[in-house]
Amino acid sequence: MRQRLSSEPDRYRGRRRVPTPPRSRYAVVTTAAFIGAGVVAIGAGNLPDHKDINPEVLHGLETAHVAGDALAARDDNNKASRGEDRGSVSKTKVSADQAAADVWLLPLEDFTYTSPFGVRWGKLHAGIDLAAPEGMPYKAVHAGKVIQAGYYGGYGYAVTVQNADGTEVIYAHSRRVLVKAGQEVKAGQVLGEVGSTGNSYGTHLHLEVHVDGQPTDPIPFLRDRGVDIKLQVESVYAGMAAAAS
Repeated sequence: MRQRLSSEPDRYRGRRRVPTPPRSRYAVVTTAAFIGAGVVAIGAGNLPDHKDINPEVLHGLETAHVAGDALAARDDNNKASRGEDRGSVSKTKVSADQAAADVWLLPLEDFTYTSPFGVRWGKLHAGIDLAAPEGMPYKAVHAGKVIQAGYYGGYGYAVTVQNADGTEVIYAHSRRVLVKAGQEVKAGQVLGEVGSTGNSYGTHLHLEVHVDGQPTDPIPFLRDRGVDIKLQVESVYAGMAAAAS
């Protein structure tokens, strides 16, 4: 008998533990043994009659079959439910996005209406002026895409937002702008700060609306969308009408 050299790895020290086969392997082995036993029985001519099978064994097989069907049905239902849940969440998100896209708001939280839309000093004043403290943040009245942001001639530092329907809203005479061209904005998002840059005679926000490329009075335009530029507007218009008569 060959003696183990001291340099040979000690592979045989202690008892080797036979690894326990996984459950799936055990099931395969058990099934194979059962099938093998059946083949032996057939070869021996001892095929058991149905009446001779143990009723408890039959009941166990039937129970296992029913349980398997129940598990399969549960998995199918869970998959369908998860699909419906994802669909519901997706529909809810789309509805929320659509609702947000339809919101119209005031551009400033506090302001004084100082100048209307119309001819002024022989030229068309194509928007309205809302006086406010310098540096006050002004916000988008509606969701859209910024198509211009920066210095814009007589408008000074200005932001132009184009809505989905093509309508453009210009916010002019800013002290500075806080968005960039190409940026998507939501209603109520801060666009810049009130200032007096460009052709301006005081710190204010000039708000201008263009429909189909033509300037339109922002007052009725916004009122039709549920936004009222305060009651000061009505008093100014009433005073102008009285003076004209």
